[in-house]
Amino acid sequence: MAVTLSNDTLKALPGGVAVPEYDRAGLTPGILHIGVGNFHRAHMAWYLDRLFAQGEGHDWAIVGAGIKPFDAARRDALAAQDWLTTVVELDPAALTARVTGAMVDFCEIDGAALVARLTDPAIRIVSLTVTEGGYFVDAETGGFDKSNIEIAADAADPDSPKTVFGLLVKGLKARHDAGLPPFTVMSCDNLPENGHVAKAAVVGMAELIDPALAGWISANVAFPCGMVDCITPATGPREIALVKERFGVDDKAPVVCEPFRQWVLEDTFPQGRPALEKVGVEFVPDVAPYETMKLRILNAGHAAIAYPSALLGHHFVHEGMQDPDVAAWLKALMRAEVIPVLPEIGGVDFDAYLEKSAERFANPEIGDTIARLCLDGSNRQPKFVLPTAREALEAGSAIQGLALEVALWCRYCIETTTGRITLEDERAEALQAAALRAQTDPSAFLGLTDIFGRLGEVPRFVEAFAAGLADLDEKGVRPVLQEYVAAQG
Repeated sequence: MAVTLSNDTLKALPGGVAVPEYDRAGLTPGILHIGVGNFHRAHMAWYLDRLFAQGEGHDWAIVGAGIKPFDAARRDALAAQDWLTTVVELDPAALTARVTGAMVDFCEIDGAALVARLTDPAIRIVSLTVTEGGYFVDAETGGFDKSNIEIAADAADPDSPKTVFGLLVKGLKARHDAGLPPFTVMSCDNLPENGHVAKAAVVGMAELIDPALAGWISANVAFPCGMVDCITPATGPREIALVKERFGVDDKAPVVCEPFRQWVLEDTFPQGRPALEKVGVEFVPDVAPYETMKLRILNAGHAAIAYPSALLGHHFVHEGMQDPDVAAWLKALMRAEVIPVLPEIGGVDFDAYLEKSAERFANPEIGDTIARLCLDGSNRQPKFVLPTAREALEAGSAIQGLALEVALWCRYCIETTTGRITLEDERAEALQAAALRAQTDPSAFLGLTDIFGRLGEVPRFVEAFAAGLADLDEKGVRPVLQEYVAAQG
């Protein structure tokens, strides 16, 4: 019979489940985290749990927080088990479970209560996982969207903010007025230059309310950039049952994740920080090269396998990686055309990173789907694939495979018009229409300038794309992949 998770039952859990070996009663808060989702609990909270187990940083425990209605349900579930979380690592060799105890409280889902916590001088870091889309980024300018209706409402009523950034500004103002040092704002969301994006949002919000306060925030609040990485699926009845049946733990909100984590951070924490380097976090002067590596190998790698796998009928990502032609195509493309134009990082082996990425994609326990990888190509391609193509063209290096990847995406868009596959993309109609025209006029697809910019005006890329699309039409996906791999030696 499964044991209901709580502080009182930790010693009664089955022997195969790791539990906190430190005194949780001795922990004191130092971090307030907004957005207590699965990724946070599998990543940041996991790192802190490991640090606490070494007897370090016990004044850096986490207070959870949220502003959305669904955060209340998460708070209730975690409150019933004393803020403990079971984290199961989905290692194909052997699944393992660890109960983590780094969180010691969860703020009430109430703006005034959250601001009171933000004003507590013990809180020296406020961290965020509010999703990539939660930063109010203007799609056209890339800057903070001050015209957003929610932002405008907070600016009109700054004493009763509803957005995370309105609340942060109110909390920072309270600290400023009380003569307290500001907390560091640390984004843990998976977007490039997340610290800069977070600063733009907080300062932009403050500018609408009090320009002088905005100046103080800009000059005094630290916003370190960080690269985060750990595949963490959603929790549903399957995962809850897995934890209960496999490990004997009755946890109403467990987390499952891959057995891989990476966290690279800029070391900019004026009010101090936990010694996370002791548990594997990398502190570096500049995160940007690491972000570029991840975007162009891991994220672009997902894109590279997505469309051929879908066209070949694969459902799961690991099934695509079990296809020798798909796996060989991924590695050949990365080694021949992507890695050669990456900025060097001292001590980092890009080929080893590629091999680890391929290993992660092939993990059958994750259950990731090809359909998910194919989502939102009009947003993902410009971020993950096309920047490499532009740099390769500028460098005069190979672009045949990168153009073929775009041709595979075009071929996928064509296939979605048959009804066999659904195109999940906000630009679906425009993509399908352009892809159909590209069968007779390849420049039609590259003519979507809001996606491709001026790539469609570069003859070498247009020719390579047209050749790839023609080959896919005449020979089929598998022979084209095989020919590309063979050409790389």
